Amino acid sequence: MPDPLALLLKRRSTPTRQLGGAPPDRATLNRLLEAAIRVPDHGKLEPFRLILLEGDAKLRFGERLAARASQRASLSETQQEKERLRYTFAPLVIAVIARVDPDHKVPVVEQQLSAGCVAYNLLLAASAVGLGAQWLTGWAAYDAEVAAILGLAAHEQTVGFVHVGQPAEDVAERSRPALDSVLSVWTPAAAAGQAAA
Repeated sequence: MPDPLALLLKRRSTPTRQLGGAPPDRATLNRLLEAAIRVPDHGKLEPFRLILLEGDAKLRFGERLAARASQRASLSETQQEKERLRYTFAPLVIAVIARVDPDHKVPVVEQQLSAGCVAYNLLLAASAVGLGAQWLTGWAAYDAEVAAILGLAAHEQTVGFVHVGQPAEDVAERSRPALDSVLSVWTPAAAAGQAAA
């Protein structure tokens, strides 16, 4: 019997420069997207949506991003060139958008986390069908003019851009945190000691 956790234990991001080939066919893409939106959603708010960037529209979006990058004094010429090229590699980019309702009883952070789960599910779904993917943010995810280019409403935020394609090569494993370095076990005695400190 195959290890049901193998996919999670071997998941890794494929750098955008190593993504290419044809985009997934529409049936596969729809399955990826259906899997992506099956996330925890406190209050059933559906605080997320997806924007597909594909074909010529994806390239034009990349050009608009590069033009915006050239207006930002904080970006070097090298960074501007990187922005110009970023949308030329993967055949498909999916912008994951959080639709937050600050007046709802469900805290904004929970709504944002739900949208973040959509992006992560996209990575897992792509890996499950043999595709490579990378979730990127960078300055563009937080830039008001880029939000306008995407057509976002005032209550919407970019969670990230998930680049999807055929991996050109196997991605080498990188160092991961040791479980012991991120795991603790709560005890009442530890809590009492913390309160005394």
